[in-house]
Amino acid sequence: MLDQFKDQIEAALDTIRPYLEADGGNVKVVDLTEEMVLRLELTGTCSSCPMSSMTLKAGVEEAIKKAIPEIVKVEAVNVEVA
Repeated sequence: MLDQFKDQIEAALDTIRPYLEADGGNVKVVDLTEEMVLRLELTGTCSSCPMSSMTLKAGVEEAIKKAIPEIVKVEAVNVEVA
């Protein structure tokens, strides 16, 4: 499943990576499930930032869903809930 959408996912993530990198963070693709849930790992400062869940929803998920409407949800595998 992931192979089919990998290039589109990476292109969508590349539109928001400069903002994540500016704060010392980044994101990497872990998996795309059969249910079209994209699983990501937040890296660098993003993995421990208290705002990371908001960044994930407002920034990352929005960019992904806009580029690939088939993806129904984006979740992080390593977000610490504050």
